[in-house]
Amino acid sequence: MLDWKALPAFLAVARHGSLRAAAAQLGGTHATARRQVEALEAQLGVQLFRRGADGFRLTAAGRTLLPQALEAETALLRGFNAVQGLDREASGRIRVSADPLTGHFMLAPVLAEFAALYPEIDVELQLSYGIDSIEKLETDVSIRSVAEVDEDVVGRKLFPAAIGIFAARSYLDRRLPAAGPKGQGLQWIGYGPVPELLEYIERSPFPEARVRHTIPDPEMHLHMARAGAGLALLSAWVEAKFPELQRVPGTQLDERRSLWVLLHSDLRRVRRVRLFVDYLCDALVERRSDFIGA
Repeated sequence: MLDWKALPAFLAVARHGSLRAAAAQLGGTHATARRQVEALEAQLGVQLFRRGADGFRLTAAGRTLLPQALEAETALLRGFNAVQGLDREASGRIRVSADPLTGHFMLAPVLAEFAALYPEIDVELQLSYGIDSIEKLETDVSIRSVAEVDEDVVGRKLFPAAIGIFAARSYLDRRLPAAGPKGQGLQWIGYGPVPELLEYIERSPFPEARVRHTIPDPEMHLHMARAGAGLALLSAWVEAKFPELQRVPGTQLDERRSLWVLLHSDLRRVRRVRLFVDYLCDALVERRSDFIGA
């Protein structure tokens, strides 16, 4: 009979390529992780990893086992969620993911208000410009500004999440009057070779403004624009939060994206999650004018 205790150790080593990193994820020691992997190998009669100076790498047998192990893990986590769905208490932990800009400047007051109302509910906030998968149970609730949602999840589409071209008022006062008809003399704060941004610049009223710098962090774009470094593509709410910024005259807001609040369907019956999502949606709708720039 398969020793199921060894499966998390196998998956953790496969993900991290290291016993110590796997043990840190599992909350145990690297010796325990090693014993569990070796026990699984002995039980199956195959070698699952090649050990080398660069860490642990899956063998052909390990690569064959991996998708089945991931499927078993997902099924087990779905079972945990189903049990959570029986919870009727306004207490416990909720995992929430959002992008850092939205988290820092828009969600912080909402989360503080919610925490004061529900002192037994704790929020584990994951801030990343990547998208945590709800289907893969990487998060419970996700706040996203996207054009469309392609996961099989439950969602509320709140309102357009407008973006636009912004710059410091002092920069525009100084540089815009002397700029050429296609932006000559102005400069963009650049992300580097990001096709989406370069296409946006090409379609903008300033396709010949110089693109300077390679700064992949949108929050740094915000602060650079505030300091007068040039034009930046930012969320429309920045104008309400930072009066030194303004939308560049003659430009329009892009409203192709919308703000979504998404959650796994298994969690709809969990009272703490339902309370959080209802409160979050109501609070964000109250701040709608900040988000849509109107």
